[in-house]
This record gives sequence, structure tokens and C-alpha cells, in this order.
Amino acid sequence: MEDFWSAPPVARTWTAATLATSVLIYGGMINGMRLLFSIPLVFKLPVPEVWRIPSSFCITGPSWSILYDTYFLWTYSSNLERESPRFTQPGDFFFYVLFIGTVILALSGGILRLSPTFLAPMILALAYTYSQDNRRKKVNFFIVRLEAKWLPWVMLLAALVLGGPSNALHQGTGIIAAHLYDFLTRLYPTFGGGRNYLQTPAFIRRWFGGKNLRTQHKGYGTAYAPQAQPPSRPASGISTAFSSPWSSRGQGRRLGGD
Repeated sequence: MEDFWSAPPVARTWTAATLATSVLIYGGMINGMRLLFSIPLVFKLPVPEVWRIPSSFCITGPSWSILYDTYFLWTYSSNLERESPRFTQPGDFFFYVLFIGTVILALSGGILRLSPTFLAPMILALAYTYSQDNRRKKVNFFIVRLEAKWLPWVMLLAALVLGGPSNALHQGTGIIAAHLYDFLTRLYPTFGGGRNYLQTPAFIRRWFGGKNLRTQHKGYGTAYAPQAQPPSRPASGISTAFSSPWSSRGQGRRLGGD
């Protein structure tokens, strides 16, 4: 249990919820139909079933997919939340997940109406972001060993072969969402001279334990300066240290994978 609680908060909570939800559904202990995304039911009055939005991102495929999907979700989400240079402040990864999920929901669940569950495209989005952060790193996809930059495209090809064009299009919305995030937060500010408007809201930072940070807006995004430290006290012979999942993070780069 110590390993579980020391894991990144979003990744561990999401993975645990996904595994528990999927086992309960496919084990016949709960009715999965009450957890699938449905626009009429989400906006139903007088009691909208809004829980269908987050639950639709916590349902794997049946059988062995329960293990595979959970494994891939944990691998990419925990790696990104802990190691990615783009998620260097408390709440950054959570806001990324919210943005990616909103785009996938709008495309696959709203405009195209491809599926009532969205974990598969979300995993592909995580893999895409990971591949951008670790382009030349060698990773394994089942029995295939390849450079990380090819990982999302191999996964998309597998979706096409195993599930057909509709399944590939459904999962491909994850790549679209992840690339849109990359464009708005990195490509356009860095190479287009624009500003990164997709900043993590302050209330999310506070929710994840972030302190009051002084900010300075720049063309490529927002720089965060630490608060002034109180004068150091004379050594007393007793030392204490407090650490958090965020206190040991490095300079920040970008997301990664398997």
C-alpha cells in the first residue's frame, strides 16, 4: 500500500477507479449501462446523470483488455505525471487530462458519436504525449520494440486491424486531442510567437497543494517564481525535512511512455 500512496495522485486514482469499475462491470456486480456516456441522459431533467462523463473514461474492454488497458493507462499516466517536463507544477497533469478528455468527448462522443466509452482514445493520447517527450527512447509494444515516436501510430494501426476503421477513428481522436494540446501549449508559443493561453487555473493548483506562486507571463507561457524564503535559522542540532510528490520534480520536459 505504501507504493500505491507514493504514486502520482492522478495516475493512481484514475488507474484504481478504472480497474475497480471494469472488474465490477464485467463481473456482473454492477450494471455497466448506467455508466456509459449518453448525451440525452447526461442532460436529462430534473436529474442529469452527470456521473456518466467521468465513468466513461474508466471502462476498459472485456476479458484481457481489463489488464492491458489498465497497464497502459498506469504506465503512460504515471510516467507523464511524474517525469514530463510539461507538468512541473501541482495540478498541471490534471488540467491536461481535463482538456484532453473534453476534446475526445466532444469529437467521439458528440460530433461523431463513435462510442459511449473513451478510455481507449485517452490511452492513445497519453501515449502520443509520451512519445513526443521521448522520441528516441526504445519502448516495447507487446512483442515489438521500436522508438517511442512511432508508438502511437503502431497503436493506431493495431486498433485498425483489430477493430476496423470505426475503432481506429474513435481512438484516433485521442491523437487529435493530444496534438491540439501540444500545439496550443508548445508549438504555437515556441515557433509561432504566440502566447500559451492554456494555463492551469489557480484553483486547481491550490487543490493539488500548490503554494501562492508569483507569475510572469511570457511569449511561450508563464514563468513561476518561488516565494521569498524566510531568513535561515542557526543550526540547532535537529533537522527536519518535508517532501511531497511535487518537491522532487526536475526542470520539466515533456511526457512519455511504456
